[in-house]
Amino acid sequence: MTTPDFANLQSRATEAIREHWVAFLVEGVLLTVLGFAAMIVPPLASIATTIWLGWIFLISGVVGLVLTFWARGMPGFWWSLISGVLAVAAGVILLAAPVQGTYALTIVLGAYFLAEGVASILYALEHRRELTGRWSWMLVAGLMDILIAAIIIIGLPGSALWAIGLLVGINLAFGGATLIGMALAAHSGSL
Repeated sequence: MTTPDFANLQSRATEAIREHWVAFLVEGVLLTVLGFAAMIVPPLASIATTIWLGWIFLISGVVGLVLTFWARGMPGFWWSLISGVLAVAAGVILLAAPVQGTYALTIVLGAYFLAEGVASILYALEHRRELTGRWSWMLVAGLMDILIAAIIIIGLPGSALWAIGLLVGINLAFGGATLIGMALAAHSGSL
């Protein structure tokens, strides 16, 4: 059962999507095209992602430092200062040496998939009684994460050329396809 406020909010959101379905469609097509481009040329997408992250770190670090000095009387000044300096340093390093930054980010990506895989497997084994037959899906997902981690880590340094770009491309393509589906459903009235 939904509350009246939630039902009203949901109704307004649906109406806004119906009104702007063309914008969602255009964004979806653009994201899908960019996603396929990233999958076709993953080295370029990997470098572009590294540079984008470099700018995000640099800008967030500078803003963090400015705010830290602006509110220097607040507790945690030194921790905030260290955080801002580290963000600026990470941004400068990624922007100054994007190829090496892509290599480092690929190592982090491989470690993430490995940790996620182990956690998923342990979660599946822990819940196999409660989830009955569905726990095996979680186990398979964990094993796939470990397989992806192995492909990335064993393939280094060559996997640094394609791993980040390919995964970003897949994400963009699926996100774009979702927006296209939502836009078409809104246009046809089935949303």
